[in-house]
Amino acid sequence: MRTVQRRYHLLDVFTQTPLAGNPLAVVSDANGLDAARMQKIAAEFNLSETVFLLPPREPDCAARLRIFTPKAELAFAGHPTVGTAVLLAVLRTVEAPATQELPLTLEEEIGLIACRVRRLEGKAGRATFALPRLPAEAGFAPSNDRIAAALGLDSEDIGFAGHRPSIYSVGLPFAFVPVAGLATIARARPVPALFETVFSGLDAAAAFIYTSDTVEAHHAFHARMFAPGLGLAEDPATGSAAAALAGAILAFERPADGRHAFVIEQGFEMGRPSLLTLEIEIQKGALIAGAISGSAVIVAEGVIDL
Repeated sequence: MRTVQRRYHLLDVFTQTPLAGNPLAVVSDANGLDAARMQKIAAEFNLSETVFLLPPREPDCAARLRIFTPKAELAFAGHPTVGTAVLLAVLRTVEAPATQELPLTLEEEIGLIACRVRRLEGKAGRATFALPRLPAEAGFAPSNDRIAAALGLDSEDIGFAGHRPSIYSVGLPFAFVPVAGLATIARARPVPALFETVFSGLDAAAAFIYTSDTVEAHHAFHARMFAPGLGLAEDPATGSAAAALAGAILAFERPADGRHAFVIEQGFEMGRPSLLTLEIEIQKGALIAGAISGSAVIVAEGVIDL
């Protein structure tokens, strides 16, 4: 088989600091690669997600993305969207002033995603993307006893300030598990014999654990995410989960009409601190729009023979 040299970039996403945040691989010019080949390459990188760039099918799109975890393809994911938007903006605006904001649209399996990107110092940028769809309930959460057992916690650890377990999705379903505080969330560990059984109602068997007890006082939530079924023992930053969290916020906090922003800490327990910003707009008590924003920095590039 004739090999083709394809360039790739490595980025750290939801951070401006190299070797923090959530690592991402982006393979340029993925023409000629089928899904099976992409899946093997993603397993080779063994990061939370690997993006493959293809020519867009829709006019005025910057690129078409296919997104793979080490074990499965995703229709949508947040940190690949932010990272790819920053990468394309940095590569296209090398001489542009840092204050300039670049609009671009990315084509993912879930649909078209509108992004805005602002260059930061060096090879970094900050991207904001509109939610491709609003969060919707995606089933009923298991009981507190079963959830606690699957995460190595006690039943009384589950819940805070009216928040209770729920399941929401913006394309990928997550079980949202509120817990009492930082000490509790630090103890959480998937119990292999129970985790997949308890969360088997979810296509991705993914659990997003969160608390309003935060490391930084001005942040809204501290979180961790486990998805062993996707090959992710723990994810340092999960944009698709932060997007779907808007559903739980609406249900349990009943925010007033207007615009609201929530900064979410994640990855701290892994030594990969990440900051994600969820923005929502409420009108007449209903969620009408949302966005995710975060920074990313290019840390490496190379060529892979495929």
